[in-house]
Amino acid sequence: MQRIEEAKKLAKYKLCDACLGRQFAKIGYGKRNEERGKEIREMLGLAEILPNDCWLCGGLMAEIEKFADLVIDALKDYEFETFLIGCKVDEEILGREKEIALPYSESIKREINREVGKIVGKKMDKRVDFISPDIVAVINTLYDVVEIDVRPIFIYGRYEKLKRGIPQTKWFCRKCHGVGCDYCNGKGKMYDESVEELIAEEALKAFEAKDESFHGAGREDIDALMLGNGRPFILELKEPKKRNINLEELREKINKYAEGKVKVKCLRYAQRSEIEKIKSASYPKIYRVKIKFEKKGKINEAVNALRGRIIKQRTPKRVAHRRVDRIRERKIFDITIEEIGMKHAILKIKAESGTYIKELISGDEGRTTPSLSELAGVKMEVEELDVIYIGDEDEKVERI
Repeated sequence: MQRIEEAKKLAKYKLCDACLGRQFAKIGYGKRNEERGKEIREMLGLAEILPNDCWLCGGLMAEIEKFADLVIDALKDYEFETFLIGCKVDEEILGREKEIALPYSESIKREINREVGKIVGKKMDKRVDFISPDIVAVINTLYDVVEIDVRPIFIYGRYEKLKRGIPQTKWFCRKCHGVGCDYCNGKGKMYDESVEELIAEEALKAFEAKDESFHGAGREDIDALMLGNGRPFILELKEPKKRNINLEELREKINKYAEGKVKVKCLRYAQRSEIEKIKSASYPKIYRVKIKFEKKGKINEAVNALRGRIIKQRTPKRVAHRRVDRIRERKIFDITIEEIGMKHAILKIKAESGTYIKELISGDEGRTTPSLSELAGVKMEVEELDVIYIGDEDEKVERI
């Protein structure tokens, strides 16, 4: 009886069937609001109000088919399996809706989203996903414009860097920050190419994506090689039009494009949550280091003394301008001599993630202690540095 009285009170507002039925949407199931509103109107003996004459929506509920067509047109060039509809509605309509809202009402935005979604899903043979849709279409009902929000594609892989002098990521000019100036010869960056760009170029084309971000599990020095099993990374491709690309074919294209510089392997689709995982993981690493010195000193004794040792490293001078100045403790799991001459040696070092290897050798003017130089009693410097293996986070083997 109370609900009948509430329906009678709404009669003065001259509501179309959809807007009348929406005020009782949470009572019963299996009916569209338009059907529910028609039943209520006929029960009360009210005259039919067309959407264009409706006090609440002002004709908006007559445009559902048009909105669906706008969405379908906006989505036609995108590859996707799941979608979600959103909408923006005039504030005046929302204000009127609030004025007459009942405890069992649903919002006009929710009804538009649902009804448009039904049509789009049926015509495009796609399904709605409220949790993690491939694509979201937001209808601006004031201007008949559809805004598209596409879920990024994430690709996990491992890369080898085969050429020295290539940074991991784009290194924008320190003067113009990417705009282009005399300092960078108008390029906007300090280096012509990077591991990121060499990997992303073909991926951007394949997925028809607008942009990308590169997430690596740490980074090697610009003058170091990354060999062996490769460094884990995730490539994030933004606003892709394609989503179903054969990653083995993509791997071949990337390796051909970046031949002699970068090589990728183990490509697979990933999730956003994996980015934080690879960035925060502690991967033990094995390095091959070529060092030079004026005389050998006690190099054999120094190597033996460092094996299994915990060292303390203050932030190196070479990176102090971009890293917090603090002291870190790192473990040197193992260190062996592969080759030794009168003025050079090649070492193999397995160390905890985050160890500064160049400073482990040189001592960095006392900022790393103990160092190979300190223990050997002679000045030593790194001539060449290669990462030759990156282990799993839970790897237990400490010897090389």
